[in-house]
Amino acid sequence: MARPKTRYVCGSCGAHTPQWQGQCPACQAWNTLELAVAVSGTATARRASGAGPSSKTVTQVTEETDVRALTGIGELDRVLGGGLVAGSVVLLGGDPGIGKSTLLLQAADALSRERPVLYVSGEESVRQVALRARRLGLGATTLRLAAETRVEGILDEAAASRAQVLVIDSIQTMQTELSESSAGSAVQVRESAAQLVRFAKGSGVAVLLIGHVTKEGLIAGPRILEHMVDTVLYFESDPGSRYRVIRAVKNRFGAANEIGVFAMAEQGLREVRNPSAIFLSRHAQPVAGSVVTVVREGSRPLLVELQALVDEAQGMNPRRVAVGFESSRLALLLAVLHRHGGVSTSGSDVFVNVVGGVRIGETAADLPAVLATLSSLRDRPLDHETVVFGELGLTGEIRPVPFGEERLREAAKQGLRRALVPEGNVPRKAIDGIEVHGFSRLQDALQFAF
Repeated sequence: MARPKTRYVCGSCGAHTPQWQGQCPACQAWNTLELAVAVSGTATARRASGAGPSSKTVTQVTEETDVRALTGIGELDRVLGGGLVAGSVVLLGGDPGIGKSTLLLQAADALSRERPVLYVSGEESVRQVALRARRLGLGATTLRLAAETRVEGILDEAAASRAQVLVIDSIQTMQTELSESSAGSAVQVRESAAQLVRFAKGSGVAVLLIGHVTKEGLIAGPRILEHMVDTVLYFESDPGSRYRVIRAVKNRFGAANEIGVFAMAEQGLREVRNPSAIFLSRHAQPVAGSVVTVVREGSRPLLVELQALVDEAQGMNPRRVAVGFESSRLALLLAVLHRHGGVSTSGSDVFVNVVGGVRIGETAADLPAVLATLSSLRDRPLDHETVVFGELGLTGEIRPVPFGEERLREAAKQGLRRALVPEGNVPRKAIDGIEVHGFSRLQDALQFAF
């Protein structure tokens, strides 16, 4: 039996010292050292016994195709990269009440119909979880529930029930005997997660963790938590909206930045199979300041409406406000519009908004933002059956963007009839139902559009 040794671990940087100090010697943070218990001697005993290496060569590893377990929720499977990989650890974060527990309870119910699943709650009793499952209309006849906060007890229960999927709600309520700090502290969160990760990799059990977020929108606890797990998912939603977006910010088994769209209903979260129909609001008549564009989220093209409002400045300094769009990028585009389009907005407030709460992080929205701004400034609407995308350079050139043909096909599928795109994105073969116009300079695109 290895002899336990005490150590003090910094909750800010993870450094450890043999004795407590007021200031961390590594990151110089004050009062961040917390007591933990380290077990040593295992490696020394292995060397003393003369045991052979436990490592394997690549050829010794059995070649097996990863069989993914489908969660029964198509949008969640998409974000995970095609399903749940055995032995993977998934971390799901989001604001309180956004639907984290609801979604994983629905997924656990669907998974339990084909394999043993253990749902562990550290915040609710077993009775409360069962009542929520009934309210959601879940059968959950084979789903096993437990109310436990001690990691060692959870692992014993998972082994006894031979669970293949383990759901932890939430990681901030867990605590381990390896640390004497309180539950929710940085040391407890890290040590608890480390034990669960080791258990998942050693046993092949897929582990789903729910994580609370801070007011900045990040997972509460040490940032190393996101590095330890295989997949990190974030819930996104605007206040008052019934739609929820799950975004993969890290995924070792699939594409990062993939999104899944859900709608909150009385019986839980329902997947939205055609998100473009939600984010794309079709006006009865053309409206000034509104432009339809195609963004790429993960592996899916998504049609969204980008709106701009240009008004006379109400103060000495004109405002530049962007919602769902980078404010610094907006200022840059307005400078390009002035220099290479001959249009000045120096005496006007400019507001840009992406409808539906979508956040655009790619440069394909440059040309739509400029056209929407000019449309609002001149009070001249664009054709409401036109889609626009393209990146703008500082010299006024319009650069092509990746997956241009896929974007055009998605626009045609949604009923749009004309496209203004970079010249490099004009397909060699015409696409049925849509007329494509390519441009290499900003001035040419402005003259054609207006």
